[in-house]
Amino acid sequence: MKPLHMTTPTDTTIEITRSFDAPVSMVWRAHTEPDLVKRWLTGPSGHTMPVCEIDLSVGGAYRYVWEWSDGRMSAYGTFREIVPECRLLLTETFDIFPDNETLVEQVFSEADGQTTVTMSLHYDSQATRDGVLQSPMDEGLEASYCSLDALISETV
Repeated sequence: MKPLHMTTPTDTTIEITRSFDAPVSMVWRAHTEPDLVKRWLTGPSGHTMPVCEIDLSVGGAYRYVWEWSDGRMSAYGTFREIVPECRLLLTETFDIFPDNETLVEQVFSEADGQTTVTMSLHYDSQATRDGVLQSPMDEGLEASYCSLDALISETV
C-alpha cells in the first residue's frame, strides 16, 4: 500500500492510482456494497456518510450523502458500464456543482495479493479540472483510502 498517486494526463482529466493489500474481490465489494462503502468513503476525520444508495446495474443510480459538524454534501450518478471485479464507468455530479457532470472510470487489477484501483476523472473543461485540483479532494480521498485500509485489516 502506498499513498495515492495523482496525475493529469490531459487538460480535462485527473488520474488517481492507489493500491491495497487485499484481493480484488474484497476491494470491489468495498466499492460497490453500500454497507461497506459507508464505512470507508467518509473523507476527513469527523465526516460521516449517513446515506449510501447503490443500484449496481447498467443504468442504475447511486447516491452518497456526507455530513460533518457544519455541513452536508451529496453526489449522485448512474452506472454506464460494469465489468465485475474489473471496471466501472459512471457519471458523477455533486450537489454543490449541479451543472458539472464528470465521467468516472475505475479499473481494478490484482497482482501478488495487491489490488490497484486506477480512477480516471474526465471533466467538461480544463477550468473544471483545475478547480478540482485546487480543492482538498486528494486529501479527503486519501483519508478515505486509509479508512479502507483499516476496513481491509479488520476483514482479513
